[in-house]
Amino acid sequence: MSLWGGRFSGGPAEEMLRFSESLSVDLEMAVEDIQGSVAHATMLEEVGLLTAAEGTAIRDGLAQVAAELVSGDFQPSIDLEDIHMAVETRLTEIIGEPGGKLHTARSRNDQVATDMRLWLKGRIRLLDGELCRLIGVLLDRVESDGRTLMPGFTHLQRGQPIWLGHHILAHAWAFSRDRERLADALKRVDRSPLGAGAMAGTPHPIDRRRTAELLGFAGIVENAMDAVAARDHQQEVAGLSAILMTNLSRMAEELVIWSTKEFDFVRLSEDVTTGSSIMPQKRNPDAAELVRGKAGRVHGAVTALLSMVKNLPLAYNRDLQEDRFVLFDAVETTIASVSMTTRMWAGLTVKRDRYTEALKGDFLLATELADYLAAKGVPFRDAHHVSGSLVKWCEARGENFSALTLPVLQEHHAEFGEDALDWLELESAVERRTSLGGTAWSEIARQVALLRTVIQV
Repeated sequence: MSLWGGRFSGGPAEEMLRFSESLSVDLEMAVEDIQGSVAHATMLEEVGLLTAAEGTAIRDGLAQVAAELVSGDFQPSIDLEDIHMAVETRLTEIIGEPGGKLHTARSRNDQVATDMRLWLKGRIRLLDGELCRLIGVLLDRVESDGRTLMPGFTHLQRGQPIWLGHHILAHAWAFSRDRERLADALKRVDRSPLGAGAMAGTPHPIDRRRTAELLGFAGIVENAMDAVAARDHQQEVAGLSAILMTNLSRMAEELVIWSTKEFDFVRLSEDVTTGSSIMPQKRNPDAAELVRGKAGRVHGAVTALLSMVKNLPLAYNRDLQEDRFVLFDAVETTIASVSMTTRMWAGLTVKRDRYTEALKGDFLLATELADYLAAKGVPFRDAHHVSGSLVKWCEARGENFSALTLPVLQEHHAEFGEDALDWLELESAVERRTSLGGTAWSEIARQVALLRTVIQV
């Protein structure tokens, strides 16, 4: 029997069915749909809208539908349109008339809103777990390879010497903020729309707070119209996924660069790289490139979700069916990308001696000379000018700072003392920066301990 058979004398065209069905994507939340129906049936029984026998029959029937969906014995056809009607139709086939009572005091509008929130809650927890794994692997890498000298870059030009651990921690803190955004978004996702009906509630004596409790929601969406029309929580999760993917993409780009022959700083493991169909020597950083590329997909989902809603009047409109196609893809892509980034960092090799000789006398130590003079009381702007003139002096002779002697330094400024050349020693330069968040190893160790406390790993 058609859902609207009393009003229509015929059914939709086959083309319309194919155009309008969402079952192909709805199966992603079949578990959540059945969970919502079990809670709804339990509540209906508790308030007297179902008998105990009907409530039991419905719950047992839903358990069978769930098992059949998992085993593949039940493969719903697109004429059922969506997961809600597929489950209800199969339930009624199994238990008969009581199956038709399950939809009392609810609509597909609040059903799909509930399913989506349940699905998002599960994926937020999964994504948070993957982020904890990634941060944990990064901290392990800091402890195993972090005391490796490398140039810190600005504008992709050598800026100052740092420990690799300092660089890795910058990414780890960004991912920690991604976790904060997830936790905050969960507060708005964790509210039940069930029982809102199509938009106006119901005259039946239901208990919305009870179904929220049964489903593990922290509360309810208070307004029935808002409950079925709201999609801002989806946009928020897609948005934070896009920010997270941007953080992953920046890291992926560095791994691509660092693994080139020109940088030759890391070597990605074979399980995340591929070869070339024509150039036998190639070792392509495919995993990193794919993470970088998939970021664009997730960014696109945010635009799609915002555009879908921006001109919609309240409450429910069929346009909203399109939300899960892009949202599911965005969230699942983000989870997979975090997991792949974890794999890349767990398996890569750091070439620890790569910059040991290359940075000696390098101009990235210019700030050290300026800071030396500043520590002697010279205004930093003047000290900066003196250091720059020393770079110019070296360049004019085709040399680097290794060519500097104390007399040369003193020719440029009288405040240079006998200990000035010590400031051009790489490890000392790195360890000298002991301010909070600086490059000194004591600061790196402090941050590692702090992050381990945050992720409890």
